[in-house]
Amino acid sequence: MNKQEIPYKIYLEEQEMPKQWYNVRGDMKKKPAPLLNPGTLQPLKQEDLEGIFCSELCKQELDDTTRFFDIPEEIRSFYKMYRPSPLVRAYCLEEKLGTPAHIYYKFEGNNTSGSHKLNSAIAQAYYAKKQGLKGVTTETGAGQWGTALSMACSYFDLDCQVYMVKVSYEQKPFRREVMRTYGATVTPSPSMNTEVGRKINAEFPGTNGSLGCAISEAVEAATKQEGYRYVLGSVLSQVLLHQSVIGLETKAALDKYGIKADMIIGCAGGGSNLGGLIAPFAGEILRGEADYDIIAVEPASCPSLTRGKYAYDFCDTGKVCPLAKMYTLGSGFMPSPNHAGGLRYHGMSSIVSELYDQKILRAVSAEQTEVFKAATQFARTEGILPAPESSHAIKVAIDEALKCKETGEAKNIVFGLTGTGYFDMVAYAKYNDGEMTDYIPSDADLEKSFSQMPVVNL
Repeated sequence: MNKQEIPYKIYLEEQEMPKQWYNVRGDMKKKPAPLLNPGTLQPLKQEDLEGIFCSELCKQELDDTTRFFDIPEEIRSFYKMYRPSPLVRAYCLEEKLGTPAHIYYKFEGNNTSGSHKLNSAIAQAYYAKKQGLKGVTTETGAGQWGTALSMACSYFDLDCQVYMVKVSYEQKPFRREVMRTYGATVTPSPSMNTEVGRKINAEFPGTNGSLGCAISEAVEAATKQEGYRYVLGSVLSQVLLHQSVIGLETKAALDKYGIKADMIIGCAGGGSNLGGLIAPFAGEILRGEADYDIIAVEPASCPSLTRGKYAYDFCDTGKVCPLAKMYTLGSGFMPSPNHAGGLRYHGMSSIVSELYDQKILRAVSAEQTEVFKAATQFARTEGILPAPESSHAIKVAIDEALKCKETGEAKNIVFGLTGTGYFDMVAYAKYNDGEMTDYIPSDADLEKSFSQMPVVNL
């Protein structure tokens, strides 16, 4: 197809929006390893999880055989406010780069919360309301998840308590005000409000916090309040299930115009965006139906896939959550205060980790200043100020498009634009003023964290 035959934005009709979530585990011959009870080190059962998570979400979390789950009509009705989201051809960026490659991005920032996180937030709030709960607790890094969940809880009239990583709480004050506007209570983490928060502050004086810290506090808060459960915005299999709407719509839009992706690129923190984007494509690879070059892009400051260990580890710094087998830097790893707050997690989703271990996808890391250079170039050509997290995918998409310029290949490159960066202006100011720095942990830093990981022999 030529340029005139492919629209700038590919929109699906409302009736083409997915009616089911896709569970890629159903097509995996070798399944992700089970979650373990932190006390017994035995595989978790549903009753073990129900004290922390909503019952229906526990079923979704543990089901690794059912390929498709029906999306409740109440959730689909909410989705219709902003879905299907557009798949956009980056014609202006292609022209600027002088590349023969065709670059497409799935834009998830066209909703009030500003990111893909709303896809799972509304599902988790729905199941909490259906169970008759009073409210939920959660963590948030950059604030996209907290914003999405506060919006979803407001829709279902649920109380929402958010523990926000301290460095992001301070860097992104307007993000927390959006959460408060939707009725959420926002606490910087680690705080002195919880036992685990006080313990972390004592062990790491002056810490800027991490997602692992905030998770520990949110879980404690949920378990100590009657009628509350904890919800998580990434990492867990249930979250990747909900986020599969991204990949399902992306594939449907490509199929509509007879386009086959050569490369699918996503930023990688805990795995929600990446896992959701690549799910149907990975499924085709697993079933032997197609082949794709899938690339996970993570920050060099928190490189769980590219430098981590594939082992059982705690999902949180306070070591109160289940153990997951994942690529991890160790639950005690404290990432530097880089500006991609949503990518400051020590581990990677068990699903993404297993797909990576099976070589269904590959991973690269990117330094912060180069990421913001790509973000600026994208903003100047495509007119959208991207989130720092999404900009990791942009950076590698540009790199791959320039390789096509050298070889003359007209590859179809697809990446996930997970959200907008309009609450990240402190970061952009640092970059524009030449004050942004890069931090890469040393091998000694990582070895110190690795040495504190649990020893699990199964």
